[in-house]
Amino acid sequence: MKTNKKLTQEFELKSAQMRKEILEMIIRGRGTHIASAFSIIDILVYLYEKVLKIDPGDLADAKRDRFILSKGHGGAALYVVLANHRFFPKEALNLYCSEGGILGGHPDRFLVPGVEVSTGSLGHGLSIAVGLALANKINKIDSRVYCLVGDGECNEGAVWEACMTANHHKLDNLVLIVDNNGMMISGFTKDILDPISFSQKFKSFGWNTTEINGHDFGELQSVFNKVPIRNKKPTVVI
Repeated sequence: MKTNKKLTQEFELKSAQMRKEILEMIIRGRGTHIASAFSIIDILVYLYEKVLKIDPGDLADAKRDRFILSKGHGGAALYVVLANHRFFPKEALNLYCSEGGILGGHPDRFLVPGVEVSTGSLGHGLSIAVGLALANKINKIDSRVYCLVGDGECNEGAVWEACMTANHHKLDNLVLIVDNNGMMISGFTKDILDPISFSQKFKSFGWNTTEINGHDFGELQSVFNKVPIRNKKPTVVI
């Protein structure tokens, strides 16, 4: 499929504006994790604009798509995207990490409309996503579950247990996104615990595997239009 240049430019402008909002929000709230939020903002912009089937006015719809931000420390990006899609008033961004606000350092599903799972304890999001995808299969619900993890988060053994389970149950309604930005809070991922090759690892676990530039809207469009790449297998986008 050819990339729509006009659409790409529109997304780039939206993403730039949301980066500005993220930066202003974090500085105002004296928060952290600017880089982690910037690393995923283009992916979130595309998902919420073109991929996810979620109605902000009906968040209890059992047939909705689900998005889980497993790397909860990137929550500032999710907050700005949700606010811009009217899941909650944009005024809430003014009280990020502040008394009386609903937006904490990590997403809280009990406080923030549009947040499916409270995250921040790394390694748990994919396991929850696997459970939701399996439940949809059992209940014959035709929707997808998307989960975004960090590359450093993939040091957690629970991630790979979830990968085995997803392949075993043929969860082609599950899409994992690995934010492979090469950085952890303690330094470079290759220096902390070298992942070697995510692509080879996920292929060995039986997943549909593809690698893209996560800041290129043309590549995002191309890969998400093809999901699932092959039926009866979960998909990972690195």
